[in-house]
Amino acid sequence: MKKVLSLLLLSSLIIGCKTGATKSSDTKEATSMTNSPEDEMMIYFKATGNEPFWGLKIGREKTVFTSLIEGKENLIFQSVEPIRAMDANVKMYKLSNSTASATVTIQQLDCQDSMSGVISPYKVSIEIKNNSDLASKKIDGCGKYITDYRLHDIWVLEELNGYKVFATDFQKESPRIEIHAEENRFMGFGGCNSITGTIFYEKDVLRFTNTASTLMACASGNKEDQFVKALQSTTTYSIGDNRLTLSNPSGKLLVLRKVD
Repeated sequence: MKKVLSLLLLSSLIIGCKTGATKSSDTKEATSMTNSPEDEMMIYFKATGNEPFWGLKIGREKTVFTSLIEGKENLIFQSVEPIRAMDANVKMYKLSNSTASATVTIQQLDCQDSMSGVISPYKVSIEIKNNSDLASKKIDGCGKYITDYRLHDIWVLEELNGYKVFATDFQKESPRIEIHAEENRFMGFGGCNSITGTIFYEKDVLRFTNTASTLMACASGNKEDQFVKALQSTTTYSIGDNRLTLSNPSGKLLVLRKVD
């Protein structure tokens, strides 16, 4: 009898350990996108909603939906490329896994949180259902893109429109920009005048907008105008070897070196 009881106790411990390991694995998978700055970089869009409370994180590899909706508390999907509208900044993501499916629509439209009153730049609508359900659940909320934290730095110009720049190309010193990623703004020096502006960021999209500058007269031959025009023409970027490369569909526009 003692042997039987010992075997039952050992079996229950093994089963408990396996169950705990499974839950731990699920929890780790659901939160793995928020453990470090590198993991945070994988998340490029976040959204939340109320009544019931829910949250959405879209990453380059996984999309995680959490909520208080019964049966849909925590759903993990493989991320997919969006279907884009032709005439507006609207993206639709068709997601599915072994237990549920969801359609996420993100529209660039000012959206006010129904509880906090905070304004976000994107309206988010989600239609979600378990595979066993006959009807889907529709919910709305607000969201924003998470600007790549690696942009947050001071960058000095090295190349302009495919050519290396020299001190003689500018009146005082080489142009530079200081990007504040969390605030989506930048400031700097264009080669003759101080410049400021905002940045527009989405996944794989970077634009320098609302550019303003002081009005000092520049010496003949100063390439500030070319630099500012290239900055304003930027649509995408890459970062590597302490360099920020700004480009558009026509090709590489600027290469800037990290200096802090």
